[in-house]
Amino acid sequence: MDGFRRYGLYVVPEGGLYRAGADWLGWDSVAGARTVPPDLPGLPDSAEALTATPRKYGFHGTVKPPFHLAHGTSAAALDAAARGFCASRAPVTIPAMTLRRLGRFIAIVPAAPSAALADLAGATVAALDPFRAPPSEAELARRRKSSLTERQEALLALWGYPYVMEEFRFHLTLTGALSPEAAEVTERVLATHFAPHLAAPVVIDSLCLMGEDDDGLFHLVHRYTLSG
Repeated sequence: MDGFRRYGLYVVPEGGLYRAGADWLGWDSVAGARTVPPDLPGLPDSAEALTATPRKYGFHGTVKPPFHLAHGTSAAALDAAARGFCASRAPVTIPAMTLRRLGRFIAIVPAAPSAALADLAGATVAALDPFRAPPSEAELARRRKSSLTERQEALLALWGYPYVMEEFRFHLTLTGALSPEAAEVTERVLATHFAPHLAAPVVIDSLCLMGEDDDGLFHLVHRYTLSG
């Protein structure tokens, strides 16, 4: 549990959806192992190139974005707090998932907004925030390159990340930034590839504590059941 550079709380699916996502990205964060991406005809580039940016995070949906531990806290204390929090929260069911373009990248998202999932994410951010060290000036500058709104600036100051609380949009990232032409082709190919795994509702019944190693790769530290 110790020795990671940063920690975060993610939704990490299980079963066929996770297997398909991890294989596509080339990194299995649960097993801590590289995977071989499928050979999908029609892609505008190799899977390795298309997934270079999101690969290190593994197949996941961010709930509490990655953070450095605050001074005076520890990974063990974070684990205990996350365990207690998840024991108080109920599972969330997403009736349908779909694949969409979000700006310049492609992701799997809920077909319709989920108030229950947004509430879970906001509560997670707030409950575990005492363990988050303030972001560095370099981290703040990197976030501000995205032309944040006034509200996103305020969230960045409060929570260290601009896309939380009412700005939260749950997504399982599949690619890095793509040109419009490449995104159109890639979306079509991936929609076909992932379709068998998006036919049933997705039950989010756990949150995962993830740790970033010295190579920038994220690993599963612990999966906590939402048992409230």
